[in-house]
This record gives sequence, C-alpha cells and structure tokens, in this order.
Amino acid sequence: MRLDRMGSFFQTPISFMRTLVRRMSAEKWTFSRERFDLDDNGFGRAVYIVCTPYGEFSFVAFSHHLDPEDRTDRVIAERWDATFTMCEGRIDEAELDRLERNVPLQEAGRCSAGEMVLSRANKSVRLFEYVASTLAEGGQPDIGEIAKIGYLMRTTAVYGNGKFGLCDFPKLYEQSVLNAPFQAELLAVYMIRHFSIELVEHVARARNPAAAVPLGDAQRRILGIGNATGLGMAPFLIKHPILIHKWLFARETALARVRSVDEATQQKKARFAEMLDRVIAHVGEWNVADTRQQARIEILRSELDALHQRLHVDEQDLLDGELPWDHLFRQVETHCSLEAQELLVSIFLETYAREVSDLDRTMASNEIEKTIPSMRLHELRSVLERDYQWALDIDFSTEEARHYFWYYSEEKEEPRRGPRFEVPGEECEMRLGFGREVYGLYGDLCDLGADELKQLTAEFLLRRPRWRSVVRRVQTLLQFPYGEIRNNLLAPECLPIDLLRCKLSFFGATKFDPKSDLWTRITMYQGAPHISELDDPNVDDWAFPVAGSK
Repeated sequence: MRLDRMGSFFQTPISFMRTLVRRMSAEKWTFSRERFDLDDNGFGRAVYIVCTPYGEFSFVAFSHHLDPEDRTDRVIAERWDATFTMCEGRIDEAELDRLERNVPLQEAGRCSAGEMVLSRANKSVRLFEYVASTLAEGGQPDIGEIAKIGYLMRTTAVYGNGKFGLCDFPKLYEQSVLNAPFQAELLAVYMIRHFSIELVEHVARARNPAAAVPLGDAQRRILGIGNATGLGMAPFLIKHPILIHKWLFARETALARVRSVDEATQQKKARFAEMLDRVIAHVGEWNVADTRQQARIEILRSELDALHQRLHVDEQDLLDGELPWDHLFRQVETHCSLEAQELLVSIFLETYAREVSDLDRTMASNEIEKTIPSMRLHELRSVLERDYQWALDIDFSTEEARHYFWYYSEEKEEPRRGPRFEVPGEECEMRLGFGREVYGLYGDLCDLGADELKQLTAEFLLRRPRWRSVVRRVQTLLQFPYGEIRNNLLAPECLPIDLLRCKLSFFGATKFDPKSDLWTRITMYQGAPHISELDDPNVDDWAFPVAGSK
C-alpha cells in the first residue's frame, strides 16, 4: 500500500470492465437501437435499450455541435460534443424531452433517481475526421493510425452514485444487476464506445451514401473510449478504505493463488509465453509525452525483452521446478522495476484467468466503519504503534510534512490541492491527510498516564470528540489491512497521479498517458468485444490489445 507501487498497477481479469463483459456474455444481455435521430452532421439524439435477465436500461445520447473555442477536457467546460445518461427501464417521449433539456447541461441540469449515470465526451477531432472521410470513400482507416490515439471520443467525466441527484449506489446494490463497483458507469462507457462507432459510420454514409462502408472488425476492436481523469478521482481511495481493502485483497489473493501453484503445466507455460509476447507488443505501442512515464516505459521494454529472451533460453530452469511462478516472481521482484513487477502480476493472472475470475464477486461492499468503544486505550495505542508506524515516523510539526492541503472547488464541487503556506483556504481542508490525524491521536494518547490508558475508548472519545472519526477508522481497519495508503498525502513528493492510476487499473484502463502529476488520459475497452461479439467463446481474452490483433 505504497503509492509508488500502486502507481504501477495494470489491469487484470478482475478489473471491473472485464467483470462486466464476462457478465454480459454469460447472461446473454441484448442491445437494441430504439431511435437514432441524427442529422447529416451527426447531431441529434439516440436511445439504446440494454436487456438483462433482471430488467432493462435505457442509454441516451445527445450529439451536439461544438465550436472549437469551447473544446476542452477541463472540468470547467460547459459544452461538449456529446452528453449521455443511463436510465432504469424504458423511457417515453416526455421523459426523453426532459432529459434533452437537462443532460446537455450536465452539472447545471436536474437529474432524478431514475438516472444512474451522467457523462459527457469530446471527439478526437483529427481521428474522427480521418475515419469518417476514409469510410465515406469506401476504404478502411489504417489500423496503425487508429492505434496511435485509440478512440473516437474521450469522456471528461462519468458521474454516478448519487452525484447531482442521480441514483444512489445503495439502491443499485440492493435492487439492480449493476451491483458491483462502477458497473453502471462502465456500462455507460461501453455504450459510449458503441455510439461513437455508429456515429462515425452515420456521418460517413451521409457524406457519400453510395460508397460508404462500415468499419472493419479489426478497426472496431482497436477503438476504445478515451478518458481524461484528474484530481476529482483521487480522494476516493482515501475515503472508502473498506472498499479499497476488498479490491486489493482480491488482487493479492489472486496473485497468491498463482504463486502457490506447485507445477506449471505445458498449457500454462504456453499461455504465459503467449501473454508475454502480447504484452511486449502492447507496451511497444505505448508512448507518451510525459518524460518521467516514457522513461519508465523504456525501462519496462528492456526488462520485458530480457525476460522474453531468458524464457526462451532457460524455460526449464525458470518454470520446471516447484512453485515455478513464485520462483519467477521473486527473481523479477529482486532485479526489475515496479512497472515490470506489477505487469508480471497481470500476466500471471491472465495466465490463470479462469482460476481467479471468481474473486470479482468479493470486491463490492456496503459495510460501514464502526468504533469499538470497549477497547482499552493502551490497546489502541499498541494498534497505532503496530499498524501506523509509517505515520508515526513522520514529523508533522514541520511545514514540509504539511506542504499541501486538499479542498473542494466551490465552482465545480471537485477536489483540488493547494500549497498550504502559499495560498489561502486552509480552513476548508478535506481530511485526507490521515497520517497526520494518526500522529496527533498518538500524541494525545502518549500524554496519558498509566491509569488513564486503562480507560475505555468510549470514555476517551466523550472527552475528546475530535478523534472520533480517526479512532473509528483505525479500529475498523483492524479487519481490513489493505484499506490504508501508507504515505503522507500532504507531502511535496506525493504524486496524485499514482492514486489515479491505481484506481483506473481496477477499472481496467490501459495506455496511461500522464499530462502532469495531477491528471492523465487513458483508454478504456480497447480490444474489448462489441455487442455483436459477446457470444464469442474467447470473450474474456482481450487484455493488452495490439493493433491488428482481434
């Protein structure tokens, strides 16, 4: 639970996009286009119906003209190329009209509990125009050109869980098929991908009805949906420690299963080699402008090449003994970068995808934090000394240790971070620096005498209520050891990009493209089967896509 490692994670078979695609396939979900009222320029509205064994959903898209000066990925934008919502059940004409008045306004509109997701997206203008023009002339766009960007549209927000009046997650958890983490949001993204392809094909047909052709299968597969994600996502990992434990514990359990395998069969060796080849090709297509991340990619490429070479030369030495995967992991852990170590985890889990995919059912939670009022204060102090030494070792009396503070932007209700001693607003600080909170609690406990330390937590909190939330969290996480990030989130060296990458890897994102330490672009569903391909027996085998592969 260190940020540098968490910021090196990759997607796995239990990432949430993979979970959703498997479920759609296994339960034979169907998708139909109910209306597609777009003009020749692709502006208008569309409605798709998603039918599951447990009910129906309506995905609603509004496509707009957007002036170039209004095009921005920043959260402060007020206009977009397209806006979307996902609703429970079917909607009638009056409801569609109501949505058209509100959804394009996004935060400024009014949502109801009947809508589960609110989203917006901008086109990748150059790629969209290239694909539309090529299809209109009867040709197929070059798959290498598509792969350089990887998407026709990129979302700049995908809201859910009660925000702006949307349906709350507890309702989904209790009543809906979309009861696993972020399944409603990721179903919406899956449908945005589908809409973006139908949109570009529609524009191509409008330009040249006689010659236009649809996208080829390989081109469709390599197109995902882009996303621009910033600080708004970062606090989630701190504010939901039980859920984060569930995610990390499932991932670590999956890895433990593979590392405890006594013997590697020829089939598993072949699958591992196949995945290593695919990953090498995938990383070869991963290039970013960020110099720090590009340097990490270059090191990763050399380490993967070295592993590939050694596997072909010394496979018997590497994989034929007892506990072969554990042996290989320990070697990589000793000699390679964090990126290589965490990528190897993903390759392991892909090799044993069927053996670990059941863990996706353990990653949701509706549990709440609870205080243990009967715990003696000396026990509480011992817990801090055992589990939070990483925080106690930091001197929070120094300005450096408290360099940043986190707060909510009044304008957009989004988390932000500012230098504490340079800008005003510290009085609006969010309580995300949990290490500092523990440090202060421990200091108060150390000021107590021996007799006072025999008192109950309940007595202490009655006298010092400021520590209630801290004690509750500490005591709760006795059962959830992966719930706490063991870094000072207020320090100058804290990189929010690590928080973003960790969470996005659990979504199933690829091609992390940092634009600063505060935000990144990613690609979602690249390589994933489309709605017409969900009956493919290899429906789950789309990790680490490579241009030209299917």
